[in-house]
Amino acid sequence: MSSPATFCAIDFGTSNSAIAIPRTDGPGMRLVELEPGHQTMPTAVFYFVEGRHDADGPPRAFGRAAVAAYVEGAEGRLMRSMKSILGSGLIDQTTDVGGGRGVKYADILAGYLKRLRQCATTSALAAGAAAPLNHLVLGRPVFFVDGEPARDAAAQASLEAAAHAVGFNDVHFQFEPIAAAFDYESQISDERIVLVADIGGGTSDFSIVRVGPERMKRLDRRDDILANHGVHIAGTDFDRHIELASILRELGYRSHGPERAGSPAREVPSGVYFDLATWHLINTVYSPGRVSELRAMKSFYGNQVHHQRLMTVIEDHLGHELAARAEGAKIAVSGGGDTEIDLSLVERGLSVPLSEKVAVESLDADINRIVQAGHETVAQAGLKPEQIDALYFTGGSTGLRLLADRISAGFPAAAAVRGDRFASVATGLGLHAARLFRQ
Repeated sequence: MSSPATFCAIDFGTSNSAIAIPRTDGPGMRLVELEPGHQTMPTAVFYFVEGRHDADGPPRAFGRAAVAAYVEGAEGRLMRSMKSILGSGLIDQTTDVGGGRGVKYADILAGYLKRLRQCATTSALAAGAAAPLNHLVLGRPVFFVDGEPARDAAAQASLEAAAHAVGFNDVHFQFEPIAAAFDYESQISDERIVLVADIGGGTSDFSIVRVGPERMKRLDRRDDILANHGVHIAGTDFDRHIELASILRELGYRSHGPERAGSPAREVPSGVYFDLATWHLINTVYSPGRVSELRAMKSFYGNQVHHQRLMTVIEDHLGHELAARAEGAKIAVSGGGDTEIDLSLVERGLSVPLSEKVAVESLDADINRIVQAGHETVAQAGLKPEQIDALYFTGGSTGLRLLADRISAGFPAAAAVRGDRFASVATGLGLHAARLFRQ
């Protein structure tokens, strides 16, 4: 049996991460404040070109500070979506982080986990705990890698190795949607079959779980997991489609060039727009060579205003701000209704409307694939939709009403329950850790 102070649970997310530790003022777990006012932290690391190594490695920033350094143009390298590296051949490779420094991807991941552990240890000590956090439950998606069991196993092994490297002696895993089910289970008084929809920034995961007060007492819950399935489509894909369907149309996306010698007008090249709509590729369009290439494409545009606006965005490094406005617009229409996206930073008086209808159309294919994944999960469990008692929604992207409504429509007899979009998984992982390590 571990003492109450020696274990924790980490929700290592594609976009954001959280960590739960035991309470010192009573039973249960609590989430750690990882940054001032925030119990979640962006899963991001920024390596600065300037600065000296210390005991922890090259100079770097984490979380919101890492994102801010990148957006503000600090010289260096931002690493995001580190979870996607797991299961790939990149994990053992070294990447250039600037200033002539090279860092292994595995060490980048371990450095982020170490930061989480440090935050948790500081919080635990401040609350009166005296022991280090050596025992860990880590969340993991249903599939790190779709349809490739060997790579999926390798992904978990790499994450476990990183956890051991930063001081966790005893590491256990739990599926993220299963953890969300545990959070839901703590709120009910009867046995139910629940379809958990955990839709975050990078993946949409579904699980069918049998939950209830009596089952909560069991440590081994494998028999209660009836099926799980997932797809690599989620919030970052939604943001990209929204930006392409609205903002980037005003910069020439899907526009045409002039007619030449009787030939029909051709669509302008779209590569730059896809890069501007993909967060981690935005800075690539700011390189001198790319800027010169795009400036020389002026004659490709039938509407010169489009090219002028595009160059303003590129020369003034406005790509990340536009991406943020696309995300904000998605949130604004997520509950229904329309919004207006202010683009006056590009051109005085410029704005573009975004209706829920346009948002729905731009996201339709992705939402259909997510909904299909939910139904496939039910089929894998050998159940029919009417046998699902509840739908439990968690993950940041479940705030999109049209997505939640589309999923719910396929299960008319199920109660739709919304968990904490950002904390349900970490809370559930903490519940599992408490059961596991307090035995």
